[in-house]
Amino acid sequence: MKIDHIAIWTDDIETMRDFYLTYFDVTCGNKYVNPIKNFTSYFLSFGDGNARIELMTKPGIEETNGKRGFTKGLAHLSITIGSKKDVDSLTERLRTDGYTIAGEPRTSGDGYYESAVLDPEGNYIELLGE
Repeated sequence: MKIDHIAIWTDDIETMRDFYLTYFDVTCGNKYVNPIKNFTSYFLSFGDGNARIELMTKPGIEETNGKRGFTKGLAHLSITIGSKKDVDSLTERLRTDGYTIAGEPRTSGDGYYESAVLDPEGNYIELLGE
């Protein structure tokens, strides 16, 4: 068994797509539109395509009452991006480009070198170094 993909509801699917395409080594499949359900999605694939993110949008999807990543349910998405230097570099690039750095680069208590950023819609993304 394996995880095929993780899905994220979005308000602005194009902005979210551009964010992941710009900062992470992903490819994007064709836009899927279901006019009957008023549903749109993109699949973003990492590397060999064995791990994917599905970005989805549909009118009427409600916001949670709490801070994203700190309510019950999915807490964060963790992406291995390379070395410690890569974590530092991408963190600074995201900061310079105006994104919120939610966690500065550090070695965590469980031994991971990581930082964290909020994507354009506030999802908590961990950046991991090997």
